Amino acid sequence: MLKILFKLPFYGLLYRYGFPRIFPCSYTVSVTYRCNSKCNTCRVYQRDASELSLSEYRQVFKSLGHSPYWVTFSGGEPSIREDFADIVIAFYDICRPAIINIPSNGILTDRIAHHITQICEHCRKSKIIVNLSLDAIGEQHDKIRNVPDNYTLALSTYRKLKSLTYKNLFIGIHSVISKFNIKNFTGIVNNLLNLQPDQYITEIAERRNELLNTRFDITPSITNYKSAVDFLIHRIKHTHIKSRLNRITQAFRIEYYTLVTKILRDEKQVIPCFSGINSIQIGAEGDVWTCCVKAMSVGNLRSVGYDFGQVWRGDLLKQERASIKNKECHCPLANAAYTNMLQDVRTLFRVFCRVFFGWWR
Repeated sequence: MLKILFKLPFYGLLYRYGFPRIFPCSYTVSVTYRCNSKCNTCRVYQRDASELSLSEYRQVFKSLGHSPYWVTFSGGEPSIREDFADIVIAFYDICRPAIINIPSNGILTDRIAHHITQICEHCRKSKIIVNLSLDAIGEQHDKIRNVPDNYTLALSTYRKLKSLTYKNLFIGIHSVISKFNIKNFTGIVNNLLNLQPDQYITEIAERRNELLNTRFDITPSITNYKSAVDFLIHRIKHTHIKSRLNRITQAFRIEYYTLVTKILRDEKQVIPCFSGINSIQIGAEGDVWTCCVKAMSVGNLRSVGYDFGQVWRGDLLKQERASIKNKECHCPLANAAYTNMLQDVRTLFRVFCRVFFGWWR
């Protein structure tokens, strides 16, 4: 964490003046767009991609050095790749991230458990977070995901992963709040929390170019969303949290839920966005994006000999940073929002007060 705090002022300088061009601390690496879920909120499985190979990933990771603090390996469904654990292990060996985050739909129980076992055995100095996607309970979840028995399979995966005894492994549950589950979301939350995950996180369904879902009406109304997150905030505020680290995490969650409500209401950036500065995404074919909402390539790693620095210092990314700084876009993307909040003094002050003075209300 001290590594991140040290870098924050430099990201602020890069945002304001364009230098120094230090590498981001948060990376999202999409290893595939293939997916065995066919969600109502997502069409990423319709994307074709000539995926980067393991040897190509190694070259990319070498160009990142030790800059990554947090990495998310996403898809599609990451476990579809048979070499998925090898990719994560290569990243760990080369980049030494503090946190490795892996979202999964939980369908391929045995394969997922095998991958995670390999990763935990090898990546002992990183915190491994696996977030299983559960958007509803039972058949409702299956209908949202358009896969029979998806809920049953995901629960089986959850129990299998929870039975693993690695000290660096944390199993969470992730829900997408959409028009398909908003009406009974409080009941869904209560049921999922009864499973006692190590963390429970939510993200609002949004139209993203990466997901090929921009033509679909999936985002709940601001009134319905606010009602759902008010309930989540109430649960956080009235849950006794012993660990200071968990209190910090939950304080940032309250800030995120409040931030999304404001973005939906005002339809503009509420706090400055640092996408393309302290966070970046690498697509399955090597395209570099500031974020997955716009999914606009600012360079392809294959075309520059897998040297991330060439893309990072390129004119296209410079232009995209200027567009974001000019507030020509806005979105409630969670990955970007959490890193953005680290750069916002008022947000950090509220988090500090909640954690150290019990200022929850």
